[in-house]
Amino acid sequence: MMTIIARMDMTTVVLWLFMGAVLLGFAGYVLSSKSGSKKTKRIKSVLSQHRSDLGKQFAEISANKQSTLRIGRQKGGMAETLQKLLAIMNMDNLLQSKALKQDLSKAGIRGRNAIVFYISARMLTAVGGIFVAILLVGLWRKFPYPEFVRYIMYAIGAYVGFYAPKIFLINTIQTRQAQMTSIFPDVLDLMVICVEAGLGIEQAFSRVTEEIIESSPVLAQELGLTSAELAYLGDRRVAYENFATRTGLPAAKSLATTLIQSEQYGTPVGVALKVLAQDKRDERMGKAERKAAALPAQLTVPMIIFFLPVLFLVVIGPAYLQINM
Repeated sequence: MMTIIARMDMTTVVLWLFMGAVLLGFAGYVLSSKSGSKKTKRIKSVLSQHRSDLGKQFAEISANKQSTLRIGRQKGGMAETLQKLLAIMNMDNLLQSKALKQDLSKAGIRGRNAIVFYISARMLTAVGGIFVAILLVGLWRKFPYPEFVRYIMYAIGAYVGFYAPKIFLINTIQTRQAQMTSIFPDVLDLMVICVEAGLGIEQAFSRVTEEIIESSPVLAQELGLTSAELAYLGDRRVAYENFATRTGLPAAKSLATTLIQSEQYGTPVGVALKVLAQDKRDERMGKAERKAAALPAQLTVPMIIFFLPVLFLVVIGPAYLQINM
């Protein structure tokens, strides 16, 4: 192989490298398009499932099978077994925790038994942390510390295991909110265009969802759920407030407040959305300017550590070599 490469001239080598780069780029494009299409299908399936769930719930309400809009518990299966175990451990208050349900919703973890599986996962990871600590302590041929340190390490393993899912949940919430915040002003601009074109709020939400489903699937999913709730819920205020609660964004809360006040006082929706879009666009620009202004101070330490030693070596190195020679 090396002999063949050595016989090639520079033009042939560059041509083969160019062809290889083109093939790699084409393969990456195909893989990214396939992953994007899978993500789009998954989001559309989630939205259709949410619409069907809302439709079933309102059908049951109309048939007097239930008096309030709620998601029932699944009977049988692993979820019910875990729920009974948690009830035996006196954790019913966690299962009914509204704050925990909101946190899971902000992280995109939804479902009838999301809280049950989350609490069960924390318990299992705590047990797993204890086993990991036991394994690490057992690897020591002779434990060099007092006996009570062994149990402290077991407790630390259980503590780390118990809080690992919570840390993962917080990181997921922050990542989703950062993704939604970066594109939210553009979404408001699209909504302004839709409203000024004559579409209603429900149609505007649906249209914007279709437009941003590739660029921001997270926000597209939330807007799609809001569009489904606007179609089924009798009170639009509830749908707007649910959207702000699910995302946990100040911008989403501002949008919900703007739409609620616009419907309450009869102000033009397009004008209110245009003002809000300009405000969020200025806020995003101000945030970028603050990051740019803080960049020189943040680069000071890396430049001192990585740049100055190399500079001194280049400047002083030749003189040092001449002196020693």
